[in-house]
Amino acid sequence: MKIQGTKGLLLALVTVLMVSLLSACGGKDASPKGNNGTNSSNNGEVATTKDEITELSLFIDASWYPVNEWKGPIAEKITEKTGVKLKVTVAADDKQLPLMISSGDLPDLIFTYSQVTRLSDSKLSYPWNELIEQYAPNFVIDDTRKAIHTMEDGNFYTVRNSFATQEEMAEHKYAIGSDGNPGIAVREDILAELGNPSLNSVEDFVNVLGMVKEKYPDMVPLTMDKDWMEQYFIQQFGVEALLDGWYERDGKIDYAIKQPEMLEFFKFMNLLYRNGYILAENFAYTNDQIDDEYAVGGKAFAHSHTVSVADSDNAKIKNNGADYSFKMLPSALSKDAKIVSSGLGFAGTFITKNNKNPEASIKFIEFLASDEGKKLTMFGIEGEHWTWNEEGYPNLNYDPSDADFVNGNGIKWWYLYNDGVTEGLQGYVPGTQKTQALLERKAITIYKPEIGLIQTEPDSEERTIKTKIDEMIKNEKVKIYLASSEEEAIANYENMLKTAEQIGLQKLVDWANETYQKKKDLFESIS
Repeated sequence: MKIQGTKGLLLALVTVLMVSLLSACGGKDASPKGNNGTNSSNNGEVATTKDEITELSLFIDASWYPVNEWKGPIAEKITEKTGVKLKVTVAADDKQLPLMISSGDLPDLIFTYSQVTRLSDSKLSYPWNELIEQYAPNFVIDDTRKAIHTMEDGNFYTVRNSFATQEEMAEHKYAIGSDGNPGIAVREDILAELGNPSLNSVEDFVNVLGMVKEKYPDMVPLTMDKDWMEQYFIQQFGVEALLDGWYERDGKIDYAIKQPEMLEFFKFMNLLYRNGYILAENFAYTNDQIDDEYAVGGKAFAHSHTVSVADSDNAKIKNNGADYSFKMLPSALSKDAKIVSSGLGFAGTFITKNNKNPEASIKFIEFLASDEGKKLTMFGIEGEHWTWNEEGYPNLNYDPSDADFVNGNGIKWWYLYNDGVTEGLQGYVPGTQKTQALLERKAITIYKPEIGLIQTEPDSEERTIKTKIDEMIKNEKVKIYLASSEEEAIANYENMLKTAEQIGLQKLVDWANETYQKKKDLFESIS
């Protein structure tokens, strides 16, 4: 009995010791970790285990978005680094988010470009500056981006992606931008048949279109994508903004349609129509594939779209078994060519007041904002998808224009925080016509982000006036383009200006100048 009692006592002691050891081990993992159960580290990166993953809901306010599920190697790597995975919902249309805001039914995170001003509100979103101070003190955002996004209450609620300053772009030779820039491509074989006439000016281009129309009467000299009709030409005349934008002269702001060079642009577009170089029906296209069919099908000489138009058309032509090809016109086809970038970036991520884990959310964004996070998001996994070229750009192991590969691997589209430099580097692919066109554009681009700070508030009188003017311009511009004479085109342009004034253009311009000065002062005081 004594021996058995000793065995029982020993067994009890062993059990107690094992429980104590297990408790001690558990105690190490039970140290303070914040709301998401993860240990903070630099750049938002966190130490995680499978059981510690935090799921956050994300609403993407873009019905066209090509990815709608948190999957693939990039998403998995981001989760590994941050301990966060996303439950993604993509908008059905542009009305869904405004309805969600009105009802208060918001997810943890919102990624939007159209509702930035509306969501920059302490009733709807957490201020980033407060979350950074509390949870991510090493998360540094530069003064320029703070100035751009700081609201009247002194807080900033997001930082848009796709933005870079003039200095940042100058420092990075190979940061050249993206496909979202205008370009025109022309048929190389037809140029050769015409004797390779000069194409070094707008006048040269018009002359070549005339030669094409005469020698190939069944061909459309110029076909234009419905969303890219004006951008290339408007910049050749030195116009500093699109039709619905602002420009600055001598410290004063005015609406783009009043810029003196704008009339020359309108007269030029009317000339193209009157000479039969563009089709009237082109201005009524609702399908953005019609122009592609003309170009790829051999029925058009020139194709106006984006800087990737030649590369894209040539790939389709090759797949069709045809043997002709397109080449890009120079990005600067005029000595007056000017590009003014007043953009503040594309879209921003908001941490809503419904967010169940603000700490995990701001640390998640902190990682995406780090050098590692930006490159992972935009290029892919280093060593697998890309390697760094000592010249200063990534050698990509894939074609960035291969949408199936890019989207399938989750490359680029999780850029909930990124910048114009990193995004611009992804566009640098030596030897492509797109890259050459973007390099040419970069050489003539100047940056004025302070103009982009002139934004009408939702439900304001200024927003109502601007909306009415822009809708009027959309309708009236076609009357200028399709006028039967230059005199009629000029009269239609002057009538458009008169109508804009009747709607309230001067009141809008006065407001814009007052806003510009205040925003500019804030911008300069911070930066």
